[in-house]
Amino acid sequence: MIQAGWVGGVLAAATVAALAGGAGENRAPNSPLLVRAWIKQRKPKTFPTRTLDHLNGFASRPVRLGPYGGWADKKQKATGFFHTRRIAGRWWLIDPQGLQFLHLAVNSVRPGRGPQMRKAFARTFRTSAGWARETTRFLKAHGFNGTGSWSDDETNAKASCRVAYTPNWNFMSSYGRLRGGTRQVAGHKAYPNDCIFVFDPAFETFADQHARKLARTKEDPFLLGHFSDNELPLKRDLLDKALKLPATDATYRAATAWLAQRRRGRANPRTITDEDREAWRGHVAETYFAICARAIRKHDPNHLYLGSRLYGSEKRSRAVIEAAGRHLDVLAVNVYGVWTPGADMLGRWASWSARPVLVTEWYAKGADSGLANRTGAGWTVPTQADRGRFYQNFTLALLESRCCVGWHWFKYQDNDPSDPSTDPSNRDSNKGIVTASYEPYRPLLRAMKQLNEAAYPLTEHFDRGRIAGRGGAKAVTTAPSRPGRR
Repeated sequence: MIQAGWVGGVLAAATVAALAGGAGENRAPNSPLLVRAWIKQRKPKTFPTRTLDHLNGFASRPVRLGPYGGWADKKQKATGFFHTRRIAGRWWLIDPQGLQFLHLAVNSVRPGRGPQMRKAFARTFRTSAGWARETTRFLKAHGFNGTGSWSDDETNAKASCRVAYTPNWNFMSSYGRLRGGTRQVAGHKAYPNDCIFVFDPAFETFADQHARKLARTKEDPFLLGHFSDNELPLKRDLLDKALKLPATDATYRAATAWLAQRRRGRANPRTITDEDREAWRGHVAETYFAICARAIRKHDPNHLYLGSRLYGSEKRSRAVIEAAGRHLDVLAVNVYGVWTPGADMLGRWASWSARPVLVTEWYAKGADSGLANRTGAGWTVPTQADRGRFYQNFTLALLESRCCVGWHWFKYQDNDPSDPSTDPSNRDSNKGIVTASYEPYRPLLRAMKQLNEAAYPLTEHFDRGRIAGRGGAKAVTTAPSRPGRR
């Protein structure tokens, strides 16, 4: 399946060193590689790409791990559950035993439902228990210590080799399914005029009832935290769209009342400003996160609230990020269209929210996979080895930021093109660490394993010299937070 040569008119097996214009062994130790990448049908670009092999002054070493995957040599106060702590300027998760922890996870760790996937599953694993046993071992063998959204948490929990998990409860989309008015689009649910139903009088009651199921796992120490939804639309023109809803709609009524109060009785849609728009979407975010946080913490006071996996222009909205920070314990963001996450971008999220950042969706597809790669928002690169280089480049920037407490690669398994029932963004693409037939992508996984196993020492490498002369490590513990707590 993984072939060399030219694929789809793009150089697939030529070395990245050749793209850089010279042999890899002659490159200066800290000189970046160059990797070609493109999104869908856009023109390919060439990106400087940093990997462990070209990181000056770093030598990886084995580290001892605790049962949850925490750093055994870095002990803080244990609470019996995951919480967050800022130590000497770097944010950390702290595992139930008090060990400093980064959540290195994969999304959608579950058996696929497509025809090809089902046949391969029966041939390879036979039972769900057998799959969970082998898959959790497989993840740990490659340096991963957790699973992200849309994983089969119940089945994985029965494996002897457990990992930290993060369920997504879909508060708003579940309410929308009951209420009516939503539809599936690529990657997430769509709402009327992109307006979520947060002002419906029934939503808060629904959220409380929906959260009751969280009580079943509130004592599970392997549960890291909860997502409330995925990729809710919090767009810049949200106020304009709310004011175009029917006059009987709860969101329309809320928007007109809010604007009238803001304008001291004059709610004229034709005179709204960018400041009004920004304030309104902050108000929408505040209302949503407050309702979900109250429901989650009422029924599970022990675990972290991770948010709704922000994805669009709201990631540039200070009003939205600050509102999220007043209610979340960790700010979850999905990151696409970025080859190397900038320190300014990551730092802005952490500063505005006063919370650590968790990158919850990102990936690259390989042109050598044999799949069409027409669906999905991620990069496409020539080879599986290039996917591994992208993984290392991306995660090195996250670790260097000092505010990121983990990442969730999207995803465990490739799409099955023979399954037309899937989300439109998951039809024909190489997103997985295994194929639709459960065959591992070895070049990608080698790079992942190398980086994952070096993640904890890398924090020391990037921190070296930053805290010199500061009088030692000062720590700030958060969690789980309560509304208004900073």
